Amino acid sequence: MLLKISREGLLDNIKKIGPHRLSLPIFEQKANIEPLKIINVRTPAANIIKQEMLAAGGDAVLPASAVTCGEKFVDIILLGTRKSYKQLLHKLRMMPYFGIDKLVAELEQYFMAEKPCTVLADGRKIIYDKVKIMGIINVTPDSFYAGSRVTVAEQVVERAGKMLEEGADILDIGGESTRPGSDGIMAKEERKRVLPVIEALRRAYPKAILSIDTFHAETAEAAISCGADIINDISAMEAEKLMLNVVVRTNAPVILMHMRGTPKNMQTECEYKDVVAEVASYLKERAGILRQRGVGTDKIILDPGIGFAKNAEQNLLLMRDLSVFTGFGYPVLLAASRKSTIGKVLGELPPEERLEGTIATSLQAVYAGAQLVRVHDVKENLRAVRMLEAILCQQSM
Repeated sequence: MLLKISREGLLDNIKKIGPHRLSLPIFEQKANIEPLKIINVRTPAANIIKQEMLAAGGDAVLPASAVTCGEKFVDIILLGTRKSYKQLLHKLRMMPYFGIDKLVAELEQYFMAEKPCTVLADGRKIIYDKVKIMGIINVTPDSFYAGSRVTVAEQVVERAGKMLEEGADILDIGGESTRPGSDGIMAKEERKRVLPVIEALRRAYPKAILSIDTFHAETAEAAISCGADIINDISAMEAEKLMLNVVVRTNAPVILMHMRGTPKNMQTECEYKDVVAEVASYLKERAGILRQRGVGTDKIILDPGIGFAKNAEQNLLLMRDLSVFTGFGYPVLLAASRKSTIGKVLGELPPEERLEGTIATSLQAVYAGAQLVRVHDVKENLRAVRMLEAILCQQSM
């Protein structure tokens, strides 16, 4: 009898065969192909890498023109196991030409990256042993999903308490709607909405982790002073340049999200040659700016910005290839809850009927290796995520 083995069950099946325990890491390294794409490689280097990957038992996908060096730079896709990449690096370290030394450094950084974690300013750590659930609290009268709106402080505290009871790891408080086409508000009005709420939540739930959803530097700094722990900036610190200083000064973790333009006009900014590569490059660059200012990897979280300057097809591509963003060593947040792409895919459903679609996106986050999901419905998404994690890890939660 011939049995096909799933990737998730491979190591367990190997153990059941009963090989010597010291051989298990060797088999594990040989078990899974790990595709990697390298952009803008000098063509001679690409040809060398192709040959060395073949020698190491892997392969590399190159353009047909690469063999004659018809183009100066090409993109390549590497197909190898951890074992073959180790052999490749051993050979490439002896070839400091055609920019190969820079590729070696990047590959080494990728394979040596530690599991991401987030350290709050007060020293508390978010350990991503499981996908963390961020509950959405909109202190706005006009957010796109009416069911998420709360404007009375007592109601906010009650809703936050319910989310925490249901298993929310983080509460994300926003005072300004950023739905497509929305008009902005003054930062003073935003602070008037969110600061009393953050103070109330900190008093009611002193151990809760609170995030402030804002791109206004002054609001972010005031919110941290009032008890917020994380800054969630949809502009990746571009809307207000002072946000960079706030992040450095407060030592608070920051979520960097990809967006073009403003919420008012962003849906006119949806032209991409390769949406996944361009969004990934942008977020890596924005994180690099923080790293240059001495901000650690444990203070940075990446968000591809589902629904922000992207159409439905582009959003689906970003969710399909979400694992791309997990290769930079930073935690990755998927924020797709009840967004319009779900409605379009499922037959123009309104936000009130997009729960099941939202759960599907949260499960994709698990498959992709993301660390966080931002959702309106904590209980339902958490149960689905934990069930899938149990299936994949063969553990009861």
